[in-house]
Amino acid sequence: MDQQPTTARLLDGKACAAQIQHEIQQQVEALAARGRVLPHLAVLRVGEDPASESYVRGKRRAAERVGITSRELTFAADVSQAALGDAIDALNADPLVHGILLQLPLPEHLDTIAMLERIDPRKDVDGTHPLSLGRMLAGHRGGFLPCTPRGIMALLERNQVSVAGRNAVVVGRSNIVGKPMAVLLTQAHCTVTLCHTRTADLAAAVRGAELLIVAAGRAALVPGTWIQKGAVVVDAGINRDAQGKLVGDVAFVEAAQRAAAITPVPGGVGPMTVTMLLQQTLEAARAAQP
Repeated sequence: MDQQPTTARLLDGKACAAQIQHEIQQQVEALAARGRVLPHLAVLRVGEDPASESYVRGKRRAAERVGITSRELTFAADVSQAALGDAIDALNADPLVHGILLQLPLPEHLDTIAMLERIDPRKDVDGTHPLSLGRMLAGHRGGFLPCTPRGIMALLERNQVSVAGRNAVVVGRSNIVGKPMAVLLTQAHCTVTLCHTRTADLAAAVRGAELLIVAAGRAALVPGTWIQKGAVVVDAGINRDAQGKLVGDVAFVEAAQRAAAITPVPGGVGPMTVTMLLQQTLEAARAAQP
């Protein structure tokens, strides 16, 4: 990491992810020793977007490291809704496939919600099916969670960051990060404020955060002067600045002078997201062959 020296403790997602992936690898090896079918993840990617291609490649490499079988299905950018739906149906029906990930975003001519709903909830290891989200909201166990929020909760827990009773602020309201993050923090006994880029006085809301999660997708949206002294800051943003460098949604250097703990970008939330995808693929495989 090329981050500058800070006063805050770094919440190292890369190191935490490596530890969890080692545990996953051991569990996969235990399945193999018992003669069980190895966990199998299928990833569907539409178009030739370089960023999506890079993300999928990273997920495939991580899967291989822990012994999870990974398959990528690629489609032209002009693929029809029917053809993509048929591909999802075939994976749903394949007993050797335990997890299905539809790489987003999809081209505008495709109905994203309809395609996500097409995935068998038992194989929804990305936690994006409406049924999975509903189970999470109701607090039901057994469903899959969106990977980034689950990864953030795991990162905080592994770093012994207590969240119960804290005033938490989530900036960002997407269905895959912001909204589920607010739900999981509420279930962990935080008092949660959910904000976004149109919040009237975002600065005031952020200044009240003892725990701040930012996932708005806008570089340096949160300056360091907004951070409460001693707060815990988790930056789930991934952006590129004018020089092409990966940066988060929080002005890292300034924020780290005020925060008690902070995630770097890259090397913070990203590795944890991928790791939770692997964890949930393992869980899906176990459920399919108890």
